[in-house]
Amino acid sequence: MKRALHPEQPATFSFSTEMKARADRIIAKYPKGRQQSAVIPLLDLAQRQEGWVTKPAIEHIAAILDMASIRVLEVATFYTMFNLSPVGKYNLQVCTSLPCMLRGSEEVLRACKDRLGIGLGGTTPDGQFSLHEVECAGACVNAPVIAINDDYYEDVDGAGAWKLIEALKRGDKPTPGPTNGRDASAPIGPPLTLTDLPAPPAVQDFAAAKAAFEKAKAEAAAKAAAPKT
Repeated sequence: MKRALHPEQPATFSFSTEMKARADRIIAKYPKGRQQSAVIPLLDLAQRQEGWVTKPAIEHIAAILDMASIRVLEVATFYTMFNLSPVGKYNLQVCTSLPCMLRGSEEVLRACKDRLGIGLGGTTPDGQFSLHEVECAGACVNAPVIAINDDYYEDVDGAGAWKLIEALKRGDKPTPGPTNGRDASAPIGPPLTLTDLPAPPAVQDFAAAKAAFEKAKAEAAAKAAAPKT
């Protein structure tokens, strides 16, 4: 997966008063001579301020920490949590590493593409949603996983991904964590032993969720177009 800076960049960057105060507090936590260890949290602050990590932000952080810009760029391009291009209000990051893939992340990714009408790396025309593929969200026991901004949604299937997007479109805030009712990472159902074979994952049917949504949309349109009495 290619990680490169966006071709269009702002002219300058500087931390806001609030973010500068937070950056100073973070840097002060490190021993003298070890301030460069603050590079990741400072990149995070820059992203929270701007929505993505820009080249001027990288250069600004390098100057603050007395680092070569290339070293800050190496960090920014290594970690997929840093957005190197502008993203939508809701940044959907679908994990497609092996555990998530075995549990159906392809269906999750397909549902997101179908519902949003965009491909990987794309942003919807209204600027509300972006879609990205990431390697290992670090919640393998609850695979498949979608990270939406700072929140993790776990045990997601195709239909579940569709419902998450619909909730966000309505302005709702879905509860982070498992979406199938499990308690954190506890087993679903009775405990298993090493001699028990777990049931294979069910085939995910997000097409049914899509059909239900399209039906509801058509009914709402017909109701709106009906003559008022």
